[in-house]
Amino acid sequence: MENIPVFNCKNGDDVLRAVKDYNVSFIQFWFVDILGTLKSFQVTPSELEGAFEEGMGFDGSSILGFTRIEESDMVAWPDATTFQICSWRPSDRPVVRMFCDVKNPDGTPYDNDPRYVLKKTMEKAAQKGYTYYVGPELEFFLFASPKCPETLDAGGYFDAPPLDLANDVRRDIIFNLQRMGIPVEYSHHEVAPSQHEIDLRYQEALTMADVAMTYKVVVKEVARKHGCFASFMPKPLFGENGSGMHVHQSLFKNGKNAFFDASDPNGLSADCRAYIAGLLKHAKEFVCITNQWVNSYKRLVPGYEAPVYVAWAQRNRSALIRVPMYKPGKEAATRIELRCPDPAANPYLAFAAMLEAGLAGMEKNYKLPKAVEDNIFAMGDADLSKRGIGSLPGSLHEAAKELQASKLMKELLGESLHANFVANKMAEWDDYRTHVSAYEIEKYLPVL
Repeated sequence: MENIPVFNCKNGDDVLRAVKDYNVSFIQFWFVDILGTLKSFQVTPSELEGAFEEGMGFDGSSILGFTRIEESDMVAWPDATTFQICSWRPSDRPVVRMFCDVKNPDGTPYDNDPRYVLKKTMEKAAQKGYTYYVGPELEFFLFASPKCPETLDAGGYFDAPPLDLANDVRRDIIFNLQRMGIPVEYSHHEVAPSQHEIDLRYQEALTMADVAMTYKVVVKEVARKHGCFASFMPKPLFGENGSGMHVHQSLFKNGKNAFFDASDPNGLSADCRAYIAGLLKHAKEFVCITNQWVNSYKRLVPGYEAPVYVAWAQRNRSALIRVPMYKPGKEAATRIELRCPDPAANPYLAFAAMLEAGLAGMEKNYKLPKAVEDNIFAMGDADLSKRGIGSLPGSLHEAAKELQASKLMKELLGESLHANFVANKMAEWDDYRTHVSAYEIEKYLPVL
């Protein structure tokens, strides 16, 4: 596998120089719609200078959730800092990608651009002196084809070859990520058959959202070259664990971890406690963003390690939020882990929603309830009620209703994006609830 350079472009001039030096054939402009679906168009090197000066126009009315047809002109402005050669493409005439900020024709940010929503929320935190870091764990399945979820192995958690038959696939994914300058911590086989996880080293949230989108493309492209199909579907297999995207997160201030306090028995600062309280209080409101599909709620059920109960703990993985134990000398690693999101979420909106909820907890000084270290999955309804432990919405419809009524999420997304997102989720639910499934035909047709 040939080495490719990891670029650190600061501006358009750096990009133009790199394109010439490395004989780049095409430049892919990337952005996402409101659901996080990757959109792309290619430009030739001769068009690149103009793109940096005035952007590249496109029809926004054709992008889900963007704009109405009578005001459809949108402009994609490339972000030079995201310039990188696509590691999965042939290297003789390289293809590169850059993420774009979507703007109005007058150059102002477009409110419905998910990347702008995250930028705006991070700027809100920055005004208070905070830098927002996240480290997501994106799980995925490898199947024989996209037509049916036929597994490739019978491996389980941390199994090694020969039970794990995708060691080479994961290795190639990691090599491709590293060639694009994306640091990887480790990888392993997950709990379900043919399920895998590759953990990325934490980064500032906007960079990580770009990385998460790149990661999903790399995983799918490398899997395809190995003759299989990668899926980030939250729950593709009945009776098996689904795929999550646990998100580790922390705030730094003046170069120090704002979540750490040496005087606290658990090493948690008042900011951290209020941040956790914000996530807990608003979890029902933002779960439609972090878990945005009908299928997401087939993962969020008790018994499959997916957190459905709104509580926090330090060791207990049945809680919605886990706080990894503090290790002396590792103050910078103090963080919280939100365990409900799945990898099919729009990472820009998901990270923004988490930060918005956490900041609300800090701004309003929410009081953090006691940690729940017992196995919540083993508790009955009476015990849950006694301890004041609520649960996440049980369906996309319930989640969409919570999002619709949320003032905080409407403030985060803006009126237009909020309305479009809710409408899309309600339409998806309507399609699902009126669909006659194979389960119903098999169970009811012969006897009714």
